[in-house]
Amino acid sequence: MAQTVNVNFGLDEEVKKSMEQVCSDLGLSMSSASTIFAIKVSREKRIPFDVSIVPFYSESNIRYLEKKMEEYKAGQLQSAEHELIEELDYTIEEKTINS
Repeated sequence: MAQTVNVNFGLDEEVKKSMEQVCSDLGLSMSSASTIFAIKVSREKRIPFDVSIVPFYSESNIRYLEKKMEEYKAGQLQSAEHELIEELDYTIEEKTINS
């Protein structure tokens, strides 16, 4: 059996609590889940899930949203109905019946 080593890293407290709960629900410890992750990375030579930037959380969008929130709080926000939003003219029951 290979010699094991300890690895220490910082983690946001809420993320840690959430991960502990998920691991517990799966019957795993955080250590075993981290080991599974490390083995998969080592075997596949890649991060075993998609890592991408979500445009919603971009710096420019956050600044835009903060500006709009300031305008809203100051009572200056101008809003309008978006042209792509359509009101449904039938209920779920009608859709089921007419489908």
